[in-house]
Amino acid sequence: ETSQLLGQSEYNPVLMAALIAFGFVFIHPFEDGNGRIHRYLFHHVLAEKGFVPKGLVFPVSAVILDRINDYRQILEWYSKPRLDLIEWRPTDKNNVEVLNETINLYRYFDATRQAEFFFECVDVTVNKTLPEEVDYLAKHDLLNDFIKSYIDMPDKSVALLIRFLNQNNGTLSKRVLDKEFSQLTNTEVKAIEHKYDDVFHGDAKSDL
Repeated sequence: ETSQLLGQSEYNPVLMAALIAFGFVFIHPFEDGNGRIHRYLFHHVLAEKGFVPKGLVFPVSAVILDRINDYRQILEWYSKPRLDLIEWRPTDKNNVEVLNETINLYRYFDATRQAEFFFECVDVTVNKTLPEEVDYLAKHDLLNDFIKSYIDMPDKSVALLIRFLNQNNGTLSKRVLDKEFSQLTNTEVKAIEHKYDDVFHGDAKSDL
């Protein structure tokens, strides 16, 4: 009901996502999967409210993961003090059974800290993570086009080659050259590595 009410209003999408997602995980209605649903709700609410363009993967979960200790503290800040107010016992399925009425512990919760944390994560996603991903994709395409024009190689092999370059800071290891790309000549290897350095570490332009 809360989601429907807020969804039909002009309520801020980021604030709504924080309220719905954190509210859900604090209630913890299921034996398993609450955390996954909680993180899904962030994305679902932002998409439903039109905050994120259709088809765009909004990597706010990755930003939250980068701040995992802050995230845990935000969860515990609200839930930990309430543990002393909850009567429970373990079940045969290694879960817990709540014995007393707890709805008033969660009915009108103050989500200020959780909302501030989520706003910070969204800000980093919009102003840092997404621009970095767009920048990487542009550079990836430049290198991809160069390799395809320089060497006759299947798309899957080009993708694998770029992955190896990324993993080894722009150089191809002896193992890779002996195994996956033994057909490359020394001249071709040097040209590809030089291009990688030019695109990813130099002042690469779109006409490279």
